[in-house]
Amino acid sequence: MSNEEAAKLKTLLNYWIEHNREHSQEFKEWADRVKALGAVETSKEMLQAVREMDKASECLVRALRNLE
Repeated sequence: MSNEEAAKLKTLLNYWIEHNREHSQEFKEWADRVKALGAVETSKEMLQAVREMDKASECLVRALRNLE
């Protein structure tokens, strides 16, 4: 991989990590809202999505560390 490609990938990984964190937080907020409205199963599934999104972010963080 060229230096230019590595630099672009680092930028993308940082962006994706932050983007996932923002989505994860938004999913959590909405899960809390729908739970309060009585949609408990929907909330549970959304919280599972939060956990999966967080796992994906952890993988991206490790990928970024491997580049550095």
